[in-house]
Amino acid sequence: MSMALSFGAELRRLRQERGLSLDTLAARLKYTKGYLSRVERGERTASVDLVRRCDAVLRADGRLLALVEREDRNDRPGLSGRRELIAAGALSLLALSVPTDRTDRGAEHRTADPSEFSVPVLLRQGYDHARRLGQCVDPAFLLPMLTEQARTTARLAACSRGRTRSELLLLASRFAEFTGWMAQEAGDPAAALAHTEEAVGLAEEAGDPHLASYALVRRALVTFYDNDAARTIDLAAAAAGDRKLPPRIRGLAAQREAQGYALAGDHLRCLRSLEQAHGLLSAAGDDGEESSPVIGTSNLANPAAMVSGWCLYDLGHPREAAELLARECRRIPAHALRTRARYGLRQALAHAAAGEVEQSCAVAEDLLGIAGEVRSATITADVRRLDRELRRFRTSRAVRELQPALLGALADSC
Repeated sequence: MSMALSFGAELRRLRQERGLSLDTLAARLKYTKGYLSRVERGERTASVDLVRRCDAVLRADGRLLALVEREDRNDRPGLSGRRELIAAGALSLLALSVPTDRTDRGAEHRTADPSEFSVPVLLRQGYDHARRLGQCVDPAFLLPMLTEQARTTARLAACSRGRTRSELLLLASRFAEFTGWMAQEAGDPAAALAHTEEAVGLAEEAGDPHLASYALVRRALVTFYDNDAARTIDLAAAAAGDRKLPPRIRGLAAQREAQGYALAGDHLRCLRSLEQAHGLLSAAGDDGEESSPVIGTSNLANPAAMVSGWCLYDLGHPREAAELLARECRRIPAHALRTRARYGLRQALAHAAAGEVEQSCAVAEDLLGIAGEVRSATITADVRRLDRELRRFRTSRAVRELQPALLGALADSC
């Protein structure tokens, strides 16, 4: 029996077992009765998003998800969409390290503090500037520069001694780790993993054993976007369960573990991991981690709450997801364009899945232009999903008016 037939037969069986008519199920899912009827007969293949919603509405505990392939080929930010790297040109280490705002009017008359001009301090400023650039420009522009910054910082460390050497090695590891994230955003997961492994080696040389565990979280992000729930859970759980790690790394790991459980349709374990993540991330500020170069996002006021909204969508509860994502998206800083586009478009996707078409289009309209500027393979996956969701409501005026912007954003990603 084909996958479409086996899924359709199980969908019909569960619907009838729950005492639901096809009309009632269609109304709850915001799909037409005719479309669901074709799915039940095996004439149409259900998308992964529809399967998740069916699983949630019918309380199937992941059984419907188990019938479909884990890989959604259309949504994978794979190598086929990889763009060639573009030279970064005039951007340089020194340009990134020059402070842009000096509020002390008498600064030119005061005695300079030599520590302000040490190599680690200047390069740390460069790292912070690079992360801010990563929020607003195409990652392909940044990759050559970030790669060179990591190598240059490591070379400077090799010529240094004592504390300066350790500080530079640690900073080089953070440059390499951030380079891995930008490589994934550019659509090259293999390069992302290679840069992450480089970061682990530099951190261990600096005497920091924790980044090796965070590398598990980064690898879990790659498998998450590859729709591999089991591998995501295994990688993230290995870090989340290590009580020797700092709370922030364990909290980020618990978040990723929750996302893996959401992909698998395991509502209870997902909520448990989210609760663990919230507690760990709340405690993270009490252990001195904030003095080190940041690991993970720094633009979310409440990362655990935002990821909860993301997970609710994957668990098939789009309306609840939209409400939570809307609340948290309002708290994202205006300058964090990449973060705004990532979570805002997921909010638009949740509104569309819940049948709230005008709200979906209103949210997406403000963000599609940003998505075209920052260029993200992972964000583009959600733009494609949003396009598919909204095509179900093609007679809506809001959808027709948004369509050119949607198509433009997808064209820009090629």
